[in-house]
Parts: sequence; structure tokens; C-alpha cells
Amino acid sequence: MAEKRDYYEVLGVGKDASDDEIKKAYRKLARQYHPDVNKAEDAEAKFKEVKEAYDVLSDSQNRARYDQYGHIDPNQGMGGGFSGDFGGGFGDIFDMFFGGGGRRDPNAPQRGNDLQYTMTVEFKEAVFGKEMDITIPRTETCDTCDGSGAKPGTKPQTCGVCHGSGQQEVVQNTPFGRMVNRRACSNCNGTGKIIKERCTTCQGNGKVKKQRKIHVRVPAGVDDGAQLRMSGEGESGLRGGPSGDLYIIIRVKPHEFFEREGDDIYCEVPLTFAQAALGDEIEIPTLTEKVKLKIPAGTQTGTFFRLKGKGVPRLRGLGQGDQHVKVVVVTPSKLSDEQKELLRQFASLDGEQTHEHEQSFFDRVKKAFRGD
Repeated sequence: MAEKRDYYEVLGVGKDASDDEIKKAYRKLARQYHPDVNKAEDAEAKFKEVKEAYDVLSDSQNRARYDQYGHIDPNQGMGGGFSGDFGGGFGDIFDMFFGGGGRRDPNAPQRGNDLQYTMTVEFKEAVFGKEMDITIPRTETCDTCDGSGAKPGTKPQTCGVCHGSGQQEVVQNTPFGRMVNRRACSNCNGTGKIIKERCTTCQGNGKVKKQRKIHVRVPAGVDDGAQLRMSGEGESGLRGGPSGDLYIIIRVKPHEFFEREGDDIYCEVPLTFAQAALGDEIEIPTLTEKVKLKIPAGTQTGTFFRLKGKGVPRLRGLGQGDQHVKVVVVTPSKLSDEQKELLRQFASLDGEQTHEHEQSFFDRVKKAFRGD
């Protein structure tokens, strides 16, 4: 028998992990290895291993016992495993903890799996919110057999091998004592029931794949990477269990003019040399309208101006962020002779000297080769 891996290692968490960290790790791995979505040969085995580890570490008493004894039963020391026949004492308890739930009712209700959907929205849709319908594929309870898997008019029968427990016990005598190994019943695949006449709609699975339309309300102020939870919109549960949840991940498209940091909006606007030097009043686009912005005389390139309350609505309804406008002074690349003369006069009045000269392309290449 292969040696079991450490349960903390299975979930990829440290021994000091909190309950929330353990739950988060389990959900991630359960979605990754669930046989319904992962068709790899070892997916089902890994899924069971993850479930077994979580069953132990999610319970404070089970976890404390595991931290102290590991996979070894204290009543047998280092010689035997925890699944020995102890007449209903420690062995049975440990078998429940570490053997995949040996005494659980296989016909008990089971919660459905959670689903994840990625939604892409425009920049302003994230700012102001949006309502839309999405279509997701998910498994739902078969309407034909009401989830029983049996043909209408028939019922599943109790398995004659495991008598409805869903498990078989294999007893072995070893030098270290009598060992009891519990495993899923091979006759009913651990369900405790036998379906002689299968439902033709779901082929005896009790579930069918469907496309479900869901109305989603994206709240105003949502940001890229935000997660919306829609309770009960995941896959349907088994045997009357509750449905899982749907988690919607928001992806926001970039805007050609605005950039966002938290609840604040940033943008850049160009200024001419004259506007920056003499001052001006210019129009600035905001998320909802155009507003006037006064540019003081002598404004330097890179200066920021704040438009209060022109940013993104805060998710909790506490006002809005601000818009920050960065001005960039643009140097003209082409000047007329008259413009050049006026700039020379300006430089002269300011006490500056200019050294203008023009070189042909070939003159510049020759100078570069000479190392000048």
C-alpha cells in the first residue's frame, strides 16, 4: 500500500494555516481535479486525496489529533495503521477521519460545485455599472427522473453487497494485528444504490448539462479583478443538496484617454508654449461631461490639476473619487520664419543667446565618423 502524503502537503498549506486558508486551498484544488472538468487519468484519485485531507484539517478536533499522531493510530504504536479493528474504539474513529468518511451515509445530500465565469466590460460600464444577461453551462438535476437516475416509474434499489453503506470492508491479518481496509463498494461505486433501469435522459447520472441564462448586475465602481458572488447559481447538488455558487470575475477593458487608480481617474492634456506661459482656460473631458479648467500663467509641464468629485463612484456609496489632469507642454516641431524671429526676440529680451545652425544629413554623418 502506497504511503499517504502529509495532508498539509496535499492542500499546499503550512501547518499554521488558518481555517480560511485551508478552505480556500481546498476549493481551488477541488475545482482543478473534479472528474467532471478534469479528464486526466489521475484526476479522480487526486480529487479524493484532496477531499480526504480537507475532511480532516477542516475539523478542529480531527486536525489536532492528526497534528499529534499523523497517520498512525496511537493504540498500535508505529507498527500498524490507524484502520485496525479496535472494536469501535480509536481505530473506527481514525478510520472515519482518514479513510475518506467510512461511516458517512452515501445517500446524504451533497452540495453542488461552485462555478467561475470571467466577464469583460468596457471602462465606463465598470465605472457606472451595468445590467446584463450571461449564459453559462452547468449541470442541473434531471427533470425526467428528479435526480434519481432511474427510469420514471422505477426506483433505485439498495445494493445487496454493501447493504446501502456504499463501502466494503476487507479484513487482513498482519504481524501487527488485524487490519480493516474500507473502500468504495465495487458493486454500486460507493452510492449504496443499484439502478436496474436507467433514465434515458441522464443515462442514470441524475444530472444533465444545460445552458442557463442568468441576469447579472455589475455595481457602479467595480474594478478590474473584482469578484461577484451569485449564491445558488452554481451546479445543482446531489440528492436534494443545495446548489453551489457562481463566482464572476470582472475584467475591465482599458480606455484610450482615461486611466484608473482606485477611485481616481488620471488623464493627460497638451498645452502650447503660449498657453503655459500666458495662462488660459481650456476644456477637459470627464467621465460624464466637459468642464472648464483654468491654467495659470507660467504653468510648467508635468503639473497636475485636481477636479474634485469627477472620479469613480465608490462601491459603498460614499461619494466619488477625483480626476487628476496632467498638463504636458508640447514643443512645436515646425516653425515658420516669422515664428522663429519672434522666438529670437523673446530670447534676446530674456538675456538668452541662441546658437542656431543647420546641417545637411551628410554633414552630420561625416561629423559622427570623425568623432566630433
